[in-house]
Amino acid sequence: MRQGTRSLSRLSEIAQVATRHGFGYFLRRNRLGDLVPGGARDGGEASGSDRGRRLREMLDELGPTFVKFGQLLSTRPDVVPPDIVAELRRLQDDVTPLPFAEIRGVIEAELGLTVEQAFLELDPTPIASASIGQVHRAVLPDGQEVAVKVQRPAAREQIEADLGLLYQAARLLRERVRALEFVDPQELVDEFARSIRLELDYGHEARNAELFRRNFARSTQVVVPRVIRQYSGARILTLEFLHGTKVADLDLERMRPDERREVAYRMADAWMAMVFRHGFFHSDPHPANIFVLDSGELGLVDFGQAGKLSDEDMARLTRLFVDAATENVDAIPRRLKDLGVRYPPEREQEFRAELRVLFDRYYGVRLSDIDPLQIIREAFQLIYSMNLRLPSRFVMLDKAIATLASVGQEVYPDFNVFEVARPYARGLLADRFQPRVLARRARVEALALGSIARDLPYQAHDVLERMRDGTFQVRIENPGLDEIDSHMDQASNRLSVALVVAGGLVGSSIIGVLGEEGPQVLGLHLLSFAGFVASGAFGLWLIWGVMRHGRL
Repeated sequence: MRQGTRSLSRLSEIAQVATRHGFGYFLRRNRLGDLVPGGARDGGEASGSDRGRRLREMLDELGPTFVKFGQLLSTRPDVVPPDIVAELRRLQDDVTPLPFAEIRGVIEAELGLTVEQAFLELDPTPIASASIGQVHRAVLPDGQEVAVKVQRPAAREQIEADLGLLYQAARLLRERVRALEFVDPQELVDEFARSIRLELDYGHEARNAELFRRNFARSTQVVVPRVIRQYSGARILTLEFLHGTKVADLDLERMRPDERREVAYRMADAWMAMVFRHGFFHSDPHPANIFVLDSGELGLVDFGQAGKLSDEDMARLTRLFVDAATENVDAIPRRLKDLGVRYPPEREQEFRAELRVLFDRYYGVRLSDIDPLQIIREAFQLIYSMNLRLPSRFVMLDKAIATLASVGQEVYPDFNVFEVARPYARGLLADRFQPRVLARRARVEALALGSIARDLPYQAHDVLERMRDGTFQVRIENPGLDEIDSHMDQASNRLSVALVVAGGLVGSSIIGVLGEEGPQVLGLHLLSFAGFVASGAFGLWLIWGVMRHGRL
């Protein structure tokens, strides 16, 4: 009971914050004003031009879990308008660090050692702090300098409590907000819950870091810190310390243009290698997660969010690139469908027309003259207007490239991510059509077809057996038939009521004419008067039902 009261109080607090930021009109319009004491009255409605900014500021005020939820929404251009996506991508997961005494308890519980036993030195002042954990510089007993990422003691409990609130809010939105019928709010919260629970598992981040390190083992341009396993656990992650400057902290005004260009293009080159060569990419190329090391190399940190593309994904992407390069626009919807992109079938022609408009706009334009961020914004607008559903791995890829393009242009204004991607895409096309790759693909296809051919006689036998036993069924689903049935049901209901009304009127008239004895009301026999009243009531009900679109 007490938990339910706390949840209701927190929902009311969220509604009050939303009202302060100009979203009271949304609460009133969707019957949610009862969550705000005294009604959802605000100083002004959030206009279309600043609604993204107001939403970002609202999530900032609500706290770290809601900031992370906003970051997730920024990766869903299929359900969030482009202007709001752009604002939500500016959310930063920065919070006030906890006192070291609380962090000490987590370290000692995870390692089974006191801080003095585990480390020669451990700086009590964190070098970075976020909603889930904070990072401290330390020195191991062997003299190695390390970065120790420690989870906040109450992080899991706080996040689970906030997830409960988000699920409650999702249920309210699904029940009351008709404008969101095209999206399932609970599905969004499910996706967020999976993502943030993975971030709570530092063992998962350690595995990601080790895979990135293996992938870049031979690189002379990128450094991934080594995981110190004996000093890591579910709530603590210890990595080699990287000496350098975050891209976010670079003094760009003092850097020469060629130095700035080198940093921007080296970042892009690293991410293109992840996508096109490794099929495993860091999904958050935020400037605070990339270091320019003292040695001149790039250093990567924060491996909690990563995306993976399979060989089949890469093969399908190759076919999409070929169709895009040859301007075979009519084939692109089919290629996107192969990749898992979903859209309403009845809008396929509209989708093709929109793609052709996009192609025509950039036909013949040099790659160096194209603004990647503008292309990405236009793609977001198309995704939102067509209500396209993207698989999560491609949503993460889209987010990574969009963030990379933005960071690259901040470092070097003339940066163009497409120029870096072009040689990788060409190499991908060339690799996919090498004789060795074609032979391997043919072998895989032949095995798959052989398996189908082997199972076919048994499947045919099963069908014939069911037909002989009389258990063979053919199920036909047609939503249109259900709609026709519903209309016929409504029509028959109206007809039945009309017959009752007509019968009542005729019967009442006969009684009124023939009934000479008995009580009278307004000059009519009592039964006749009652019949007229009942028939009139049924008649009014019928008219009201028809006026409500045929619903009785």
